[in-house]
Amino acid sequence: MKKYILTAISAVSILATLVWLIGLGWTMQDQFTANKKTLKPAEKTEAFTQKKGDNDLSIFALGDSLTRGTGDADSKGYAGYLTDIIKKKSDKDVTLINTAVKGETTRGLLRQLQQREIQRQVKNADVIIMTIGGNDLFQQGTTLESLNLDKINAQKQTYLNNISKIYKQLRNLNNHAVIYHVGLYNPFSNLAEAKTTSSIVRDWNFQTAETAAAFQKIVYVPTFDLFQLQVENFLYSDQFHPNTKGYKLIAERVASLIDFEQEEKK
Repeated sequence: MKKYILTAISAVSILATLVWLIGLGWTMQDQFTANKKTLKPAEKTEAFTQKKGDNDLSIFALGDSLTRGTGDADSKGYAGYLTDIIKKKSDKDVTLINTAVKGETTRGLLRQLQQREIQRQVKNADVIIMTIGGNDLFQQGTTLESLNLDKINAQKQTYLNNISKIYKQLRNLNNHAVIYHVGLYNPFSNLAEAKTTSSIVRDWNFQTAETAAAFQKIVYVPTFDLFQLQVENFLYSDQFHPNTKGYKLIAERVASLIDFEQEEKK
């Protein structure tokens, strides 16, 4: 009897995981569909026409849906909450320009950095923040279907090559602004393969931090620990993006690394 009960429980667990993965796939597909809508010139014009004054502090945000703020009840995301914190601690007029794209990958970000207006905003920035890499790793949820380590390592190498190019382009365009690259967390730490997925995410974080260390004024901001023990409390209903609490945690982490006295001197 116990054998049949255990078999039934296992079957239900597997079915629940499959349903969850299908839902994740739909969510991630929605990101990539939204990607095509985000870069319309008409939607960028207002942000790009702002002029910077002597007392302005310009924050330039780029990357994927985490920087876009997907899942936040107030649509601010960590970028918006970070801006609020800086406004409270700074005497300058703080402006946030957010060009992040839902579903963005390092390959897509490299293409975006070729745009003339994006380059202008990078040059004009006092602080640069970004998230990128989650879509390279999770691949619309397909990475979780097999957890093929050889495939994941190949994806990682492509990602690291791209991230190095991104760092180089940002640094060539702007050699004074500190760049804060917000790291990866594991939204799947409460699933059966949590130990494996957490190990993979930590490896990607470590390799990215090592890459960032080779560049001046690029800070890789850890977030893995913020979500590690209470991930279900800090995720949006899609079980992938942070909720408002999660985004505020990230904003506070980034803010804790900013030298506000130094920013005031600029």
